[in-house]
Amino acid sequence: MADPYVIELANKLADECLTVQRETGEDRLFMEVGDVLGTSSQTLEEAFLTAIRTRMANDKARGFLAEHLKKHRAGDGPKPE
Repeated sequence: MADPYVIELANKLADECLTVQRETGEDRLFMEVGDVLGTSSQTLEEAFLTAIRTRMANDKARGFLAEHLKKHRAGDGPKPE
């Protein structure tokens, strides 16, 4: 397991990167940041990519749930058994 400070840095960097990605529309910017990190710290690179992936997965799942609920409320979703 990585040093808690490394995880803290990775989490902050992931949040900042996703903010920049949303504003610029560069949805693969995190890969470039990962490459930059990898040239000097593989540990930070791995922690950063993990942080990015978990945040992106969370956002995707929340979007799925929101869409599912929207369809359900509109009467277009699956019916309960």
